[in-house]
Formats: sequence, structure tokens, C-alpha cells
Amino acid sequence: MIPVPSGVRVWLAVGRTDMRKGVNSLALQVQEALGRDPHAGDLYVFRGARGNLIKIIWHDGIGMSLYAKRLEHGRFVWPSPADGSVPISVAQLADMLDGIDLWNPRHTFRPQRAG
Repeated sequence: MIPVPSGVRVWLAVGRTDMRKGVNSLALQVQEALGRDPHAGDLYVFRGARGNLIKIIWHDGIGMSLYAKRLEHGRFVWPSPADGSVPISVAQLADMLDGIDLWNPRHTFRPQRAG
């Protein structure tokens, strides 16, 4: 898990993001598309078109970090608005990283049965 200090806000960048983008391009997207300061210490979470990969950028006061997570099974469930951002809690981010649907809490994949 990302070592997030208390009080940090988490924002989901709704819509699809080009997952070829790196930390600088994503920070520019936060600034221009979301109208927020990417250096303010908040976490910004982006999802690609396939839905199985997310990227998170975070400025910790020293530098900008880029985290990525790809699900082997299932997809990250994302809010439907086309533009803007949706705030979530750090606990909700932890659930999301575990593959749990925030709006219908359950795993987004079915475990394989042994047999």
C-alpha cells in the first residue's frame, strides 16, 4: 500500500486516460483538465480504457511519485461521468486496489474453483 499520511485527499479522474502517459503528462492533466494543483499533496487516480490498469500520482513534498497496478482478473470499477473528478477516502482506495467495487462492495472477479 502507498504510505499515505492522514488528511490526504484521493481523487478519481473519471473517464478514460491514455495509460502511455507518464508522471509529467498525468500531472499536466490534473492541472488542465481537473483544475487542481498536482503538487498540493493529494493523490490522483487514473484508469485506462481496458479497466484493468490504474495509475496514481502523488507529490509527497519532496517529489512526484507514480504508482501503477494491473489486475490479473477483473476490472477496476469506475464512476460514469465523462469529465471531472470524484473524491474517495484512503480506505476506499485500499479497497479499490484490492479489486473491490466501491459502489457494490464485492470482488470484481470470480475465483477459479479447484478441481
